[in-house]
Amino acid sequence: MDYLLYLLIFCIGTLFGSFFTLAVYRIPLRQDITHTRSYCPNCNHKLGFWDMIPILSYLFLGGKCRYCKQKIRIRYLLLEVFSGTVFVLFALSIKLSLYSWNQSTILYFIIGLLYIATMFIIAGIDKEKIRIEKPVLLFGFICVTFYMIYLYIVEKNPSMYRYVIYLAIVCFLILFNTFYLRKKGKDSYPIDVLILSLLMVLFTYEAVYIYTVLLTLIAVCVQLLLHKITTKKKEAVKKTNIPNSKIPVGFYLCTANIIMLLVTNFVIFYGN
Repeated sequence: MDYLLYLLIFCIGTLFGSFFTLAVYRIPLRQDITHTRSYCPNCNHKLGFWDMIPILSYLFLGGKCRYCKQKIRIRYLLLEVFSGTVFVLFALSIKLSLYSWNQSTILYFIIGLLYIATMFIIAGIDKEKIRIEKPVLLFGFICVTFYMIYLYIVEKNPSMYRYVIYLAIVCFLILFNTFYLRKKGKDSYPIDVLILSLLMVLFTYEAVYIYTVLLTLIAVCVQLLLHKITTKKKEAVKKTNIPNSKIPVGFYLCTANIIMLLVTNFVIFYGN
C-alpha cells in the first residue's frame, strides 16, 4: 500500500510542477494564476484537459503545442519530473507510511510540501528575473506561521519566543523596504534575500540554514568560475566585470535549502 501512496505523491508532485511553470511565467507579469486557464505562450490558444496532463501530455504531443506545433521547452517536462521526485523524497525522508502516521506527521508533511512549493516558485522566478516576488514570500510566511501556532498550541512547543523574534525582524525589514528603500529608489533585492533567509530559518531552523548558506556559496563560486572560463574562451567578447554581474542568490538559496531539508530529515528520521 505504501507503494501506491508514494505513486500518488509523485503524481501530486508532477501536478505541482506543472503549476510551478505557470506561476513562474505569470506572477512576474501580474497575471492570474488560479482562475485563468492555461494557454500556449506562442499562439495563446487555451489548453484542453488532455494538453495539461503532467509528463504524459508532453510525451504524447512530441514536445510540441497541439495547435501551433511550436516546440515546448523540455525544461517543463524536467521540472514536472523533478518536482514529483522531490515530493516523494520528502515523504521518504520523514518515513511517511499508511501504517504508522499521526496528526503531527501529516501536518508537517502538508506544510512541508507547501514550503517546498514556495521555494520552487521563488527559485524559478529569481533565476529568470533576478527578483524575489513578495506575494510568494508572504504565502510562505502564512504557511509557516500557521504551523508555528499549531506547534505552540497543540504540541506545546516552548520555542515560540524564537518565532516571534524572527517575525518581528521580518516586519521591520518589510517596513524598512517599503518606507525607505522604495522612496530612495534603491535596490531592495538584498533585503528580499534576507527576508527569504528568515523564512528558511523559521521552518528549517538555524543549523540547516547554515549548511544552506555554505552550499549556496559553493554553487555561486562554481558559477563565477565557469563564467570566467567561458568569458576567456570568447576572444571576440570584451571581458566582463565578474564581481558586478548579477547572480540569482535566491535561486541558489532555495535549491540548497530544499536539498539540506531533505538530507536533514533523512539523518534525523533514519539515524535512530
